[in-house]
Amino acid sequence: MLVLLVAFAVLPLALPWLMGRLGPRGFFVAAIVPIVAFVHTAAQTPRVVAGEVLTESYEWIPSLGLSLSMRMDTLGWLMALIVTGVGALVMIYCRWYFADTTKDAGAKSSKGAKSSQGTAGATATAGSARKKRVKPGVGMFAASLLAFAGAMYGLVLTDDLIVLVMFWEITSILSYLLIGYYHARGASRRAALQALLVTTLGGLAMFVGAVILVVQAGTTSLSEILAAYTAAGSALAGSALINTAIVLLLVGALSKSAIFPFHFWLPGAMAAPTPVSAYLHAAAMVKAGIYLIARLAPAFAHSEPWRPIVIGLGLFTMLLGGLQALRESDLKRILAFGTVSQLGMLTVVLGYGERNSALAGLALLVGHALFKSALFLVVGVIDRQLSTRDIGELSGVGRQAPTLAIASMVAVGSMVGLAPTVGFVAKEAVLASLIEGGSRPDAVIPLIGIVLGSVLTTAYGLRFIWGAFWTKRDASGEKMPQTPWPDPPMGFIASPVMLSALTLIAGFAAPLLDVAFSGYADTLPSAGDEGHPYHLALWHGWEPALFLSLASIALGAGLFWFAQRTRSIPRRILPFTAADVYNACLRGIARVAVWTTTLTQRGSLPVYVGTIFVVFVAAEGTALLASPEWRLSFDVWQTPMQLVVAPIMIIAGIVAVRAQKRYTGVVLVSATGLGMVALFATSGAPDLALTQILVETVTLVTFALVLRRTPARMGEHNASVWPVARTVLAVAVGATMSMIALVATGARVAEPISTAFADLAYDLGHGKNVVNVALVDLRGWDTMGELSVLILAATGVASLVFVTHRSDLISSAISALPTGTTRARRPLIETSEGLRTRTSTSSNSRQAWLVGGQRMRPENRSIMLEVIVRVLFHTIIVVSIYLLFAGHNLPGGGFAGGLMAGMALVMRYIAGGRYELGAAAPTDAGRLLGAGMTLAIACAVVPLLFGAAPLTSYFWEADIPVIGHVEFVTSTLFDIGVYLVVIGLVLDVLRSLGGEVDRQAQALREAPGGGQAHGMPGVSAS
Repeated sequence: MLVLLVAFAVLPLALPWLMGRLGPRGFFVAAIVPIVAFVHTAAQTPRVVAGEVLTESYEWIPSLGLSLSMRMDTLGWLMALIVTGVGALVMIYCRWYFADTTKDAGAKSSKGAKSSQGTAGATATAGSARKKRVKPGVGMFAASLLAFAGAMYGLVLTDDLIVLVMFWEITSILSYLLIGYYHARGASRRAALQALLVTTLGGLAMFVGAVILVVQAGTTSLSEILAAYTAAGSALAGSALINTAIVLLLVGALSKSAIFPFHFWLPGAMAAPTPVSAYLHAAAMVKAGIYLIARLAPAFAHSEPWRPIVIGLGLFTMLLGGLQALRESDLKRILAFGTVSQLGMLTVVLGYGERNSALAGLALLVGHALFKSALFLVVGVIDRQLSTRDIGELSGVGRQAPTLAIASMVAVGSMVGLAPTVGFVAKEAVLASLIEGGSRPDAVIPLIGIVLGSVLTTAYGLRFIWGAFWTKRDASGEKMPQTPWPDPPMGFIASPVMLSALTLIAGFAAPLLDVAFSGYADTLPSAGDEGHPYHLALWHGWEPALFLSLASIALGAGLFWFAQRTRSIPRRILPFTAADVYNACLRGIARVAVWTTTLTQRGSLPVYVGTIFVVFVAAEGTALLASPEWRLSFDVWQTPMQLVVAPIMIIAGIVAVRAQKRYTGVVLVSATGLGMVALFATSGAPDLALTQILVETVTLVTFALVLRRTPARMGEHNASVWPVARTVLAVAVGATMSMIALVATGARVAEPISTAFADLAYDLGHGKNVVNVALVDLRGWDTMGELSVLILAATGVASLVFVTHRSDLISSAISALPTGTTRARRPLIETSEGLRTRTSTSSNSRQAWLVGGQRMRPENRSIMLEVIVRVLFHTIIVVSIYLLFAGHNLPGGGFAGGLMAGMALVMRYIAGGRYELGAAAPTDAGRLLGAGMTLAIACAVVPLLFGAAPLTSYFWEADIPVIGHVEFVTSTLFDIGVYLVVIGLVLDVLRSLGGEVDRQAQALREAPGGGQAHGMPGVSAS
């Protein structure tokens, strides 16, 4: 089981590439893992039926008591069969659902090309046709669908409650991606977000309940928790805290299974592709909540809060969904509300908490997974062939597609409870189990509710068959013309036909199902002393349950006829719906956010900074004044260099305040930073000195890029207001910070851990550079947070500058140039189709040492600067790589190396402009940021898979001939991630504040009136 779980996790990583190579046939590869898992689960049937519980376990995080423990009992075995079996059929179905309809046209064009252009042209055209066989995003869709199947497989088999919650949230995230597959459509995005918010909110409540149970029981094992609760004399039973945990767990289960008031997300999720609806919303994801209810029922079904919640909300959901299904005209939404209704029925039956109802519930669970997924796949075939699901536009399809119509009728027959389907067996068992409860209110109310729900099920089941396949009449009573039906491939209808056939096979196999399901049913008590064990069978004789079933079918048929003739079913059953409440909450949150932003974000940077400083002085000043004593321990100076550098830094700061030009102020402020470089370098911190000087340089360049778009002088329009208040606040901040520094010198009362850092760095991190080892190993979590901040900063800067997109058009245009263009340094010209090389140049053209030099304005070019940059660029890159790998034992590291590489990009931009930057870094900054963060996260996550703590590093050393002794620490990979993130940050800043600003400036200059007419200051870059 654990090996299969790993396969479910690994194969999706390769699926996008496989789909690109194989096209839709890649879904066959995706189906291999579910098929293998299904066969493996089916092979365990004799052992499970015999009462054996199969277990596998792997210690994952021993410090937290978490393990990947798999436990296959009867309930887990059944759910695993459903998840893997239906999942495999849905993936096979996807091969035709996502097939490109232009494939044949592409093939024909390739034949035509062969006859007119020769073999080479035909090969090229055929190749392009092959590339079109898979639609954009299908590879990621296949990967997400397979990963979802793996998450569900782990969810239904894990015995660790916390790990179950993890799988639970993974399914929510993957369902968000699958529902939002058509991300260009607003409806899909809204439906995906709605499903994510609702199920995640329920999952968070469930997590709190799980933590309470784990703490109270002292174990994360779900089987041990349930056993401890049901043990005689258990202190857990009846506890108010445990009852609270039960309610929170039920909130998670009800939200996942779309039970009122969380039911509204499921019909909205019909914006997803039909295979998603068939798998997630019929057979798998919505069954997660039903599974949890069934798993908890043996222990908690007779607790105080259980039955009012489960039975009450389940019955209301069943009736509400059934009534709404009668009003829908979209085939998929009919099934969606029908699914909501039947999930309510499953909640009632499996949550009822008695032996016979549990047995009936498992049969109903199997039947629902089969017939509802079959019907969703049928709708997918109709929609794919006719591009419509509206029953008003369909007529006479059943005569043209008899196989599909018969399969649908069998599936609907199972849904309404017609013999000899498994739905008939399950429905009769449900009614019989409730009749056995006699006149008890907790049996009579569910019995009446399920009979009424069955009436509605028959009505909307008939509406589905009539709407999809019947020949209809128009308003005048004339027969509507038949809808033209193109026959689908046999493989396309194979999955729904097979699922429909299984409903018949399962009906005849009812005695075998009874034996298999009894292992779970026997874990629940019988209905009173007079209760007797019920057995699943296709025929029990003329009993009350049979008559109730037949009566519900007859009344349902009459209701369908009445609804069709009178159309009197109200569209809104309630004056307001849960969806209205959800939308009102979203609108309220948006309005509060706008109000808060309007109140606090006034658009004034001095106000923001002043607010921060006021809070700082108030909070820290209060803490200082409240201290009973101050202990000070400091020296006036430690090294002679401080006596030289400190006055210079003070003078630079004072002069910066008086500067009248912005750039002058920036340079003077940088002087204080360069003073810190001297202090670090003379205090035994070369790493900090190197990083500081690189940071100051990059910061200075960034300020220079921004200052190009602002007036050079700080005139009256930009003069400081309230100078006295600013002075008072500045003095207060300085005094407060000085006092904090003084008090901090004497605040230590214990031996600092830093004294052991030198030994810890080598013993734990296998490095001699204490700073670098601390950043990537000992304090790696801090660095992870800093990387996140860097990515957010880069994204924020880019989003402020790029208005419509962040794509790097320059580098993509340069990369599309003919091979050898950049090497030959041929001049570039810009056309309506992008960049191209000039075919000929005049005799007086200047030598182009850099690709982008030809695109710069002549007065801004410097041939000397171009030569220097061309000579030094590669050397600086090599030095940056040296700093990256040497940083573990010598000054350097990923941050310093990344800044050094960033400086090389800065040089290329300054010397050759934005086109030169595109040639120097022909990739998107977001890819570097994402790759670096992914690598860093992988270094944190991978050790967890081997039972180690996050960010645990491993040391490897060997003696290699010729090379000598080589040592490698895995934390170097984390440092490479830092290196890539820093380069991506610098590149994003240069592309946004540099290249994009240049482009906008050029557009203003070329516009009527020029840049000055638009109030734009002069721009010196290209």
